[in-house]
Amino acid sequence: MDDRERIEFLRAEIERHNGLYYEKDAPEISDAAYDELYRELGELEERNPGLVTPDSPTQRVGGAPAAGFRAVTHHARMYSLDNAFSLEELTAWDERVRKTVDDPAYVCELKVDGVAIALTYEGGRYVRGATRGDGETGEDVTANIATIEGVPRRLKVPDPPPLIEVRGEVYMRTADFATMNEALRAEGKPGYANPRNTAAGSLRQKDPAATAARPLTYLVHGLGGTEGIDFASHRAFLSWAKKAGLRVEPTTEPAPALEDVWAFCERWREHRHDVDHEIDGVVVKVDAFAQQRELGYTSKAPRWAIAYKYPPEERETVMRDIRVYVGRTGAATPYAVLEPVFVGGVTVQSATLHNQDEIARKDVRPGDVVIVRRAGDVIPEVAGPVLSKRRRGLRRWKMPSTCPACGSAIVRNEGDAVAYCTGIDCPSQRLERLAHFASRGAMDVEGLGYRTLHELIVRGLVRDPGDVYALTDDQLASLEGFKERKVANLRRAVEDSKDRGLARLLTGLGIRHLGGTGARVLARAMPSLDRIESASAEELAAVDGIGAVIAQSVATFFEQESTRTVLAKLRAAGVRVVDAEAPPAAEGPLSGKTFVLTGTLPTLTREAATALIEHAGGKVTSSVSKKTSYVVAGADPGTKLAKAQDLGVEIVDEDALRAML
Repeated sequence: MDDRERIEFLRAEIERHNGLYYEKDAPEISDAAYDELYRELGELEERNPGLVTPDSPTQRVGGAPAAGFRAVTHHARMYSLDNAFSLEELTAWDERVRKTVDDPAYVCELKVDGVAIALTYEGGRYVRGATRGDGETGEDVTANIATIEGVPRRLKVPDPPPLIEVRGEVYMRTADFATMNEALRAEGKPGYANPRNTAAGSLRQKDPAATAARPLTYLVHGLGGTEGIDFASHRAFLSWAKKAGLRVEPTTEPAPALEDVWAFCERWREHRHDVDHEIDGVVVKVDAFAQQRELGYTSKAPRWAIAYKYPPEERETVMRDIRVYVGRTGAATPYAVLEPVFVGGVTVQSATLHNQDEIARKDVRPGDVVIVRRAGDVIPEVAGPVLSKRRRGLRRWKMPSTCPACGSAIVRNEGDAVAYCTGIDCPSQRLERLAHFASRGAMDVEGLGYRTLHELIVRGLVRDPGDVYALTDDQLASLEGFKERKVANLRRAVEDSKDRGLARLLTGLGIRHLGGTGARVLARAMPSLDRIESASAEELAAVDGIGAVIAQSVATFFEQESTRTVLAKLRAAGVRVVDAEAPPAAEGPLSGKTFVLTGTLPTLTREAATALIEHAGGKVTSSVSKKTSYVVAGADPGTKLAKAQDLGVEIVDEDALRAML
């Protein structure tokens, strides 16, 4: 392939990847691999200037605005940045700058890995937010941007200019991203791939409320078009922006000379994970705006700025196999077995694949060359396959039907993204299951905490909840720190727990999807363990407040041989498995009203709030539907809040609930 053919190939390939990155927020290759393609094209065009064309990716910015959003023209063109990957390349840039201007002073700022956005303020009032798009034209995302932290509706300065356009990044903090993904996976939903793509996708939601539900942040790093205001330097603009109520990067520093620039780059290379967001390098700018104007622009980038890019935290390697790990909650999580690869400062030999939907979505197969990502202390993950390197004949992966730890069935209920081991005696789940069984909200066995349970498990004295009731005084006395009084107290607590009632027992068994509220609903409708154990999924789903997902999970749980073994032990020990028939519902101010609780209330526990509502004649259910009267929301609410907003269900806080009572 000669230079002309290679240039044409690279242009087509880069254009394809630009579309995936900028327009679909679904990159197929790592940033490092993209940079390598781009650098090769630039070098070939530099060697063959006669082959450079205006439509080459090296001459243009970003991608076209996505369909579905109104196109808007920027007040001043938004450029991208040229990159440097070494001190030699930074030095060459510095020399080019000094050929045009005398004694340039620089300013250094961390390069946030986010989505470039321009905000327009008229008379101090926020009027528009737009994506970069192709540099000239972007997407109008005004309503969505208005919901984001760091975007004031009005500038906090006494005499705002008639017009000012500021540039910055919308991004997601790494901790917020991790918390959001943990919550999604706890609900059986797939997590997102990375903060940058998640932020980009959040901005393109049709409903601004959906954007508002994502933990996004905006940070200003540049100036666009203005009317009625001037600044002498970039640092002067940032100082004004901060006073105006806009967020700026606090680590930004002046750098009088190139050695100061390099010291800043090296310092933050070492501490790049000490900030609360992902960065992929440092942006170096000439500080004085007069010198910036003198230096000008190429067709694609300013000559007065450059991005020094850090070594990638993504690498390619071969995925040898996909295996399954069963965690403490029973979640069967697939993971990749990798050819060892050095990425993000460590040698990685395995990486998470999240769940089977993610595997199918990414279409990764055992034997693939894959992109492995690791940033800081984040667990390594497989970002996707390198399709151009896939060998023929590789087969798609399927979740095994039985648990590798205990042999029980692995099931995936309708609506769940995560598959679960159904074994109550699974060794991978044993400690957490037993701790949950003994917890205050379940059987409340005081004194049977993690440390004691761990020792009992290690000694082979306890495998499942049924074994708790067979413990002898001699066995307990053999435990570290257990004297006569402590043994007697634990024995008394175990004995007392036998009479907690059917609802608490159901809660303690740790049935997937069946929480305390659902257990109380089920125990009222079917006040006998025999009745629940023999009920079909259809019969269980017919109970008001027990949906199809919970019903299927309960039915599957009681079908397992290991479950029947444990229940036999509990019955033999005298644990109460039958309740008296439920009394008629109380009459009161909440009669006929259905409530759902989400988040942490200021003064009430979930159990206390439920008791108050039921005492006043109301009903508490575990899922939000059109039949829900109110959602009571506290701190850190889950997805139930978003669903209530979607369905138009009234949302109240603890004070409003108390007022109803």
